[in-house]
Amino acid sequence: MKPSLYILFIALIFLTSCAPAQVVVALPDVTATIVVPKSTATFIPPSPTLAPTQIPCDPRAEDYCITAGHFILQRPIEPSANDSVDKAYRYASTGNGTREAHHGVEFLNKFGTPVHAAADGVVVFAGPDEDAIYSPRINFYGNLVVIKHDNDLFTLYAHLSVIDVQQGDEVKAGEQIGEVGQSGAATGSHLHFEVRIGSGDDYFSTQNPELWLVPEMGERNVQYGVLMISIVDELSQFQVAELTAARYPKTSDTPEKTYYLDTYVREMALGDENAAMSNLPAGRYRIALKLNGYLYERWVEVESGKLTQVVIVVK
Repeated sequence: MKPSLYILFIALIFLTSCAPAQVVVALPDVTATIVVPKSTATFIPPSPTLAPTQIPCDPRAEDYCITAGHFILQRPIEPSANDSVDKAYRYASTGNGTREAHHGVEFLNKFGTPVHAAADGVVVFAGPDEDAIYSPRINFYGNLVVIKHDNDLFTLYAHLSVIDVQQGDEVKAGEQIGEVGQSGAATGSHLHFEVRIGSGDDYFSTQNPELWLVPEMGERNVQYGVLMISIVDELSQFQVAELTAARYPKTSDTPEKTYYLDTYVREMALGDENAAMSNLPAGRYRIALKLNGYLYERWVEVESGKLTQVVIVVK
C-alpha cells in the first residue's frame, strides 16, 4: 500500500473510535392509565370535645349563690301608679302581730287604679268572694279575680272595686282585668296580690310574689335585685328571727342604708326560704341576726335583675 493511502486509512480508524455512542431513551407510554392506590382504612370523624358539666351553686356550701331566679310575672300595677310592694306587710308576716299572717303582698293605690294580668292565662273566677272558695271565710277577698297560667300557676287579685273580665276569658299579660278598691276585709284601698302553685283554691299553696314578679326599675333605670334567705337549724328546720340587710359602698365600711326584715311565721314557712326582699339596689350587703345568744352575719352581693340565695345555719 502506498504511504498516502495508508495514512488515510489510519485516520479514518481514529475518527471512528472517538465518535460518541448513540444513547436510546425509552419514553413512557403516554396512553398508559395511572392507577392511584385506594386506602382500605375507614374514616372516623373525631369526637366533639364535651364542655365540662357546670355544678350548680349550693347555698348551703357557699356564702351565697346568684341565679336568674324565676321572675316570670309582670307587675299587676303599672309604674305610672305605685307598683312597689308594701314593706310594712310583706308576705307571711303579721305586721308585728297586729294582723293575720299575710298570704300575698299589697300594692297601696287609690280607688280606680287599673289592675293588670301578670301573665297570659284563663280567668277561672271573677266575682264576689261569697262562697269562700279561695279564702278562709266569706267575703274575705271581696271582689276577686283568679287567673290560671301554665304549669298550674295561679294569680289572685283581691279587694277590687271593678271587675273587667268574666270566668272563662282568655287574657294576655298586661291586659286590664279590674280596678283597685276596698271590698271585702280590706283596710284602705289597695290591691291584694297572690301567687299559688298546684291548686288555686288551696289557701296554703301560696308562694312569695316577690320571688316571682319581675324586679322593679330603680334609679338611673337600673333594675333592682332580690334577696332570698333561709334561716335553719342543723336539722334544716326553719327558725324565726329578725334580720337586717345593710348595704355598703365598695370603698367604705359605713353602711349606706339598712333594711329590716322578719322571717315568715312558722305555719307559712313551707317552701325553700323563710325570708325574701325585693327592690334592693345592686351592691354589697351584710346580713345579720341574733338568735339564742349568738350573732350571725354574712356578706353577700346583690346583682341587678338577679336572685341572691343565702342559707344561714344557726344553733
